[in-house]
This record gives sequence, structure tokens and C-alpha cells, in this order.
Amino acid sequence: MEALEGRGKPMNEKPMNENPTQDNTVTITIVVDNQAQQGLASEHGLALWIETPDTCLLFDTAQGPAFEKNVASLKIPLEKASAVILSHGHYDHTGGLPLALARATKATLYCHPDATLKRYAIRDAKATDISMPRAAQEALLALPAERTSWTFGPMQLAPSLGILAGIPRKTTYEDTGGPFYLDPHGLEPDPLDDDLAVWIRTSRGLVVCLGCAHAGAINTLDFARLVTKEEKIHAVVGGLHLMEARKERLEQTIAALKNLNPELIVPCHCTGKAAVELLTQHLATAVQAGQAGQMHVFSG
Repeated sequence: MEALEGRGKPMNEKPMNENPTQDNTVTITIVVDNQAQQGLASEHGLALWIETPDTCLLFDTAQGPAFEKNVASLKIPLEKASAVILSHGHYDHTGGLPLALARATKATLYCHPDATLKRYAIRDAKATDISMPRAAQEALLALPAERTSWTFGPMQLAPSLGILAGIPRKTTYEDTGGPFYLDPHGLEPDPLDDDLAVWIRTSRGLVVCLGCAHAGAINTLDFARLVTKEEKIHAVVGGLHLMEARKERLEQTIAALKNLNPELIVPCHCTGKAAVELLTQHLATAVQAGQAGQMHVFSG
């Protein structure tokens, strides 16, 4: 399927805020990850449920099966979501979209049009289709235009929360994180221009949620600081896509994170166990490997 264009509401329009919480806290629940707490399902994928004083939103939907089970087990109130955000169009972040949109009937879907592109990972001369599943694309296409927002640049969705899109690729050592292509023959590299992230402002600085950080984790964090004019990164939650990273990238990423000095990193999904161990060894920051069922609470 070709990338979609031209549908959706103006980029400046903000969704309705529903004030789901009475206090001033921000809660992020890991709904799906590669690892899971007892009684929950795991799969190669990511989904985060985010509650702020202003709104509730779903960030990614994993592959689907684990998403459906864990939403039920964790009693995630998808019907309260004002937004469903897709970090990019890979199957392991979009497979649960039909269920999410069916339950979150008041939510606006935010994603880049390139999320619908046909895409491949090529390893050992074998091309694997990693595109958004057909059922997810059909659910997206069936969504009324007023509930679709194509996201090309930064957007503020609520007073304390926004989307990072069009993330500048400034570092020399970060790349998309894998052998990703737009064709099965490996002739056209996939720049993954649809990569999105979410920022949340708290009293201790920004919390930044990453899907896979295909634009580069450091590029994303630097852009969050630029967009929000907030210097302090308090926490990073999500995939850093370092599982196939070269030694130089790992070393420079760690050096940059030392300079940013977040108080907490919750590496999930595509970060890779070896990278998590290096982060733990070399950073003064608290590093807590993510797993489905984890709940992280921050002062709003």
C-alpha cells in the first residue's frame, strides 16, 4: 500500500482534554514488551498507556495478541483515551490497532503517512515483511477523517504533553538501527521518516517515551529539549534500538546520556540485553529494564 496523504485535521488542532486524574501525577504503564511480569503475555513489540493530569493516551499497540490479553489483565480503560499514537509503521507497534480503535472510540489517531508504507528487514539475504498488518491498515482507513491527524512535525496535544515528529537526524553515530528497506531487494533504504516520540512535562523535567527511536535516541532527546525549551530530561521510557548497534554508537550514546543525566531510563523492546547491561554499568542513572505490567509514576 502506498503512503497515505491529505486526510485528517489541521496540524495545529488539539484533541479534547478529559482530565482523567484528580491529582498532578503522570503514570506510564507498560502494556506490552518483550518481557512480562507473571500472568501477563510478552511478545516482540511495545505498547504504553499514559495518564497525565490532562489526558489519557495509548502509545503503540504491539503485535496484537499480547496487547489484547494484557489490556484485559491490566484493566486498561482504552475508552478513556483521547489519542492513539503510532511511533512508526512496523508490525510490532501497530498490530493491535484494530482493537485499540474499536475500544477508544473518542480517540484521535496520530501517525505519519509513511506508517502505511510497505517495508522490509533484510538479514542473511532474506527479506521479511515488517509492514503494518493489513487489518491495522484497514482499521486506519475506516477511521473518520476527523479522527485522523497526519503528523509531520511537533504537536502539543495538552498543556503538559506533545508529540515529536520530523526529528532532525543530527548525530553522526546514530542510524535507523537495522537493515531496513522499502523493497525486498535491499535497493532502497528505509529512512523511517515516520518515527515519532512523546514528551511529557513534569515537575522534575521531561519524560520522553520512545517507540524504537529509529531517528536516534539522542537526536530525539535533544529535539524534545529544543521543542519544549526544557533543559532537563527526567526519564526515558521505551525502545532505544541498540540491539544491533556498533561499538562506536553504544559508546557515544552512553557519553551523551551521561551529559543529559536523566534520573531514570526504562529500556524496553528493541534496546537489547547487552545494551541494557552497558547502560547499567556505565551510567549513574537508575536503569530499570522494562517489562509488561510495570507502572512508573512521576510528579506532574
